[in-house]
Amino acid sequence: MISHHAALIYTMVLVSAADSDMSDAEIRAIGEMVRYLPVFQDYQPETLPATAEACAEMLEMEDGLEKILELVRQSLPAKLRETAYALACDVAVADAEMNQEKLRVLELIRHKLEIDRLVSAAIERGARARYRRA
Repeated sequence: MISHHAALIYTMVLVSAADSDMSDAEIRAIGEMVRYLPVFQDYQPETLPATAEACAEMLEMEDGLEKILELVRQSLPAKLRETAYALACDVAVADAEMNQEKLRVLELIRHKLEIDRLVSAAIERGARARYRRA
């Protein structure tokens, strides 16, 4: 088990790393969410790089993606599962480059965390609206 903070960060890192390229916009979005969202109020932001690195190392292992998804599911209380999905969606749209790899990882997260399809659609729509460019 990992902390709920680490589980939320792992979820964001998974989406960012889905296309093998963590963009500056995605990294910046993760950092801002960790610094400013209430769910991270008792988290030490200076540990973010180590947490993200631990996730990246685990991702390189055999069946790393599945292992991380299961670890995240086990580590998150039910009330934070929608939060995890919302954070993942925000990272996915942060650099305006939604691709098949990110969509697939979001789908895997949605299924593993048992997010209702209507709820996930609303979360996805909100993320697109927040990050839309003029």
